[in-house]
Amino acid sequence: MSETPNLGSLEETILLIVLAMPDEAYGVSVAEEYQSRSGKTISIPAIHTVLTRLEKKGFLTSKMGGATADRGGRKKRLYEITPFGYKVLSELRETRETLWNIAPKFNI
Repeated sequence: MSETPNLGSLEETILLIVLAMPDEAYGVSVAEEYQSRSGKTISIPAIHTVLTRLEKKGFLTSKMGGATADRGGRKKRLYEITPFGYKVLSELRETRETLWNIAPKFNI
């Protein structure tokens, strides 16, 4: 397995959300999906910080979408996972599955 770049838990979660939202991943939609899936709230500025950081690391790319009337004519920045980002997520998943497979089972 290759050396996986540093990726925090929140970054990993946001990257997975972007992967699951092809063509619709932008700040507000990612924040809403995060809240829906985790039950936790996150501010829009915090989401934008994470998305920008993931883009700088090469895990995401972004482009400006079209302006819409419901946004007051403003455009939204749409995010998409890169092949590198997908590879990193796959490696993290493989590592976690390997560890879970060797971990003892608890009766809770």
